[in-house]
Amino acid sequence: MSGGPDGGLLAGVALAARAVPVETSPEAVGYPSLFLLVVVGSLVPVVPTGALVSGAAVVAFHQGAPALWLLLEFGVAAAAAFLGDVGLYWLGQRGMRSRNGSRWLEQLRERAAPERLEQAREKLDRHGVAVLVVSRLVPAGRIPVMLACLMSRMRLRDFVRGDVPACLAWAATYQLIGVAGGSLFPEPWQGVAAAVGLTVLVSAAPTVWRRIRGGGRRGGGRRG
Repeated sequence: MSGGPDGGLLAGVALAARAVPVETSPEAVGYPSLFLLVVVGSLVPVVPTGALVSGAAVVAFHQGAPALWLLLEFGVAAAAAFLGDVGLYWLGQRGMRSRNGSRWLEQLRERAAPERLEQAREKLDRHGVAVLVVSRLVPAGRIPVMLACLMSRMRLRDFVRGDVPACLAWAATYQLIGVAGGSLFPEPWQGVAAAVGLTVLVSAAPTVWRRIRGGGRRGGGRRG
């Protein structure tokens, strides 16, 4: 992520456009590529995986027998997200058990702002694994909650129990965004552009909001 959050989002848009071609054959939807990119994006949050799922849903919507292809795309996206989450959590657990930590654990800590981590720990204490579902749907919410689970020494099987519905809800949400985009535009590429643009905008919103709040606080401090 040497280009920062904005650079990562732009790179993700480019990957989404390549991973979700707009040919008319069902095989062109590229489910193996979608699966791989969502797994990698879950392990290393650089690619906005929601944009990939929404873009693939647009293409599936424009295929013959769209219900079948949308169901397949939903299963692929949810399974890939789950595999990536469980893999990242397992790697984080290894880092927690190690005296020297691990590169994966440090990356999780770097991506979790202290205030977001504290909020995640409080919600985890109150709601348990149910908070995983919300964390998957809130932009930039997954990593702080996952780190809070690691710090509370949550067992992998308990994490899995909460992550299954979280990944199903996540895949359904971003697929619905893609279906909406596909239904609004006659050409698949137009729907893909709209769906990817919307998901990238949603993903970038928390970062922009934090910068605005930070700038306002600094300005208020100078006036005081």
